[in-house]
Amino acid sequence: MNSEKTVEIIPFSSDLKEHIKILNVAWLEKYFKVEEKDELTLSNPQEEIIKKGGKIFYARYNGEILGTYSLLKIDDEAYELSKMAVSDKAQGLGVGNKMLLHCMTTAKENNIKKLILYSNTMLLPAIHLYKKFGFVEIPLEDGVYDRADIKMEKILP
Repeated sequence: MNSEKTVEIIPFSSDLKEHIKILNVAWLEKYFKVEEKDELTLSNPQEEIIKKGGKIFYARYNGEILGTYSLLKIDDEAYELSKMAVSDKAQGLGVGNKMLLHCMTTAKENNIKKLILYSNTMLLPAIHLYKKFGFVEIPLEDGVYDRADIKMEKILP
């Protein structure tokens, strides 16, 4: 197998920090809009995610960053799966699936007991992928993201 043709998930490093913003802004502008909360987090990922106990990962393919996701710390056992975006160039490579597999492994390794996420029901492929990984719909509170019309969670063993 040629390792150059596989998607690898790598952790955050400061030299890659702009990719979380580039990928997420492209995705947000395609489907919704960049909210003030997004701008703050995406412009300051080390301060808003890493220093608050969260994690950021990237999907790399042929040396290019084509996807990202973050785990935002809620408390010691619960995290929000957030800022997940995949470049249009990466469609069909299974990047979203690979990132969610990595997310589940990371959650287990870090003793995370619950993952939540916010999404929008018009994003049918994403909702399908979340359900495939065991996320279920739970009541959505007001005011998290303007674009969110669904909240999902996964309780981990």
